[in-house]
Amino acid sequence: MTYFTYLLKSISPGVNKTYAGYSIDPKKRLIKHNSNTGARSTRGYKWKIIYQKKFNTKNEAMSYEHKLKKDKLYRKKIIDKFNI
Repeated sequence: MTYFTYLLKSISPGVNKTYAGYSIDPKKRLIKHNSNTGARSTRGYKWKIIYQKKFNTKNEAMSYEHKLKKDKLYRKKIIDKFNI
């Protein structure tokens, strides 16, 4: 099975937030985030996927998600690299 780690950016007016997560279907997960049935910290905002990376195992995806969540400088490098 294939897993993805993804990075979301809020598209709500006046909000500058990002969120990292993992899923087997990031597009389907994005729908949940945008319908307020995703993670608690994403509720009340609208999101778009700005980055995703594919992994062969759930463990790899979760480890990378953890890195994105904990390492704000690394997350900023990704955002800057893709001019997001």
